[in-house]
Amino acid sequence: MLEKRDFYIDGAWVAPAKPNDHHVIDPSTEEPCAVISLGGQEDTDKAVAAAKAALPGWMATPPEERIALLEKLLEVYNERAEDLAKAMSLEMGAPIDMSRSSQVGAGSYHLSNFIKAAKAFEFESPLGDHAPNDRIIREAVGVAALITPWNWPMNQITLKVGAAVVAGCTMVLKPSEESPIDAMIFAELMD
Repeated sequence: MLEKRDFYIDGAWVAPAKPNDHHVIDPSTEEPCAVISLGGQEDTDKAVAAAKAALPGWMATPPEERIALLEKLLEVYNERAEDLAKAMSLEMGAPIDMSRSSQVGAGSYHLSNFIKAAKAFEFESPLGDHAPNDRIIREAVGVAALITPWNWPMNQITLKVGAAVVAGCTMVLKPSEESPIDAMIFAELMD
């Protein structure tokens, strides 16, 4: 059985403030396949505080650098595609062929499209001919709370994370406790 009790907070895997084990069930056997921790208020506060502290630096990162990091994420995502597929097959019962093609493929597709859209997006533009010295600057609004469901997890994770990365928002991702293993692998990819 996999043991995945730690949370990824502030660039490190950390133990929960208070142990609260939860078994992830393999739907094909109806038996536990992993044990994770359910987070509490203290864990949430720690994650939000870390994301809030990182926000000024991340939102000041030039869009070109954020896009380059998203391209690197896509690269490592594709390198770890089989790990993601196996995790989703295990935790949510998707046939492995479907996990490989559709589940993992959805994430790759979304990240690729965020990269393409970000490269064409005007993060700064003139207000208009009437105000040649004034600019419209599009910037991050804050910490994004990303909550994802148990089904189609990489579809949901990449749609939310890709947008936050491009926009310059830091984030706290809370995956479903029923299918968290793929999100933990995704955190490794982000790291």
